[in-house]
Amino acid sequence: MWLPCRNLLKKSAEVAQVDAVIEIVESQNLSLEEVEIDFLAKIKKMLFNLWRNVVGTRTLNEDNVTQNSPGDRTKRVRLYHVWPGKNVFFLKGLLICGPDPRRLLLTIVSISLSSLVFSVYVAKDIKYSSIIVSFCLLLTLIVFANLIIVSVIDPGIIPRNDELPSPESTKNGRIRSKRVIIDGLELKLKYCRSCNIYRPPRSCHCVVCDNCVEKFDHHCPWIGQCIGLRNYRLYVLLLVMATIYFVYIFAFACLRMHHQKNVGNGMGLIGLVRDCPETLVLACFSFASSCFVSGLTCYHVYLIATNQTAYENFRQLYGSTKIPFDKGVVNNIKEVLLAPWRPSRINFRSEICGTDHTEYVIEH
Repeated sequence: MWLPCRNLLKKSAEVAQVDAVIEIVESQNLSLEEVEIDFLAKIKKMLFNLWRNVVGTRTLNEDNVTQNSPGDRTKRVRLYHVWPGKNVFFLKGLLICGPDPRRLLLTIVSISLSSLVFSVYVAKDIKYSSIIVSFCLLLTLIVFANLIIVSVIDPGIIPRNDELPSPESTKNGRIRSKRVIIDGLELKLKYCRSCNIYRPPRSCHCVVCDNCVEKFDHHCPWIGQCIGLRNYRLYVLLLVMATIYFVYIFAFACLRMHHQKNVGNGMGLIGLVRDCPETLVLACFSFASSCFVSGLTCYHVYLIATNQTAYENFRQLYGSTKIPFDKGVVNNIKEVLLAPWRPSRINFRSEICGTDHTEYVIEH
């Protein structure tokens, strides 16, 4: 007898709770759609907090708040804003160029004009012109892709150090060099006063970009960027593709001039200047460019085969002695061109406190 009464009391209590919830909703003038939107927003917030905890990341706004007081905040800036080098950054530090990107723009304009003149004037009188122009445009895109990638990625910049060397490492006001043994070779590590670091072997400080670059090769004026450990193989690929591109243009430019010469009954240089001056100019430009780029390609093939950098070869650092890094042609090619890709040692997009550019450095 008491059980039905107890169940009846429970049901009446549940009905009373539901009525109370309905009264609260009605008192706040909330529609059913607004309640659903608020509920979905809370679910999204819970899922976001769960994902953040699982991944182990913290938002930058949370890191900006100091532990001293809730209202006190430390000024934080992106690393690329305070980087002491002379580089120019784009897309909030994602792309890094040399101090003068105008050289890169000049190179892009030269290649673009060459392809335009070839497509409009040179290939129009040649058999299968559509196929020839299409292949020329394909080569142009490949050259552009290599050119842009080489010029906007980190060439291998070495992180700087804000701390001065200890007094034990100095002698008569000069900082002593270190000697280390790597793979059985005794190497001398020089100290860089600009970066306050002992440079790794085969590294050098670029005076144009004002950075120490790992396995520094040279600073290329045509793309306005240093060539180092991280972009050297792409630079070699750029040289190979640029050689093919200019040789291709030069060959068909000569073919069209030969065709015009036959049509003009053996006309000479004056006739070419009168009838097809754009083809003659393009042929001269592509010939000079192909000779320069192909010579540079052969030079770097020699450097790869002997495992040297252009800086080491130009300075004759090893003289008449055997190159210490030479492991044979096959092993040298594997080391230079087929080695695993090295990630950047610096995250230029990271946020740091003030001008401390040693924070958020990624060491590998």
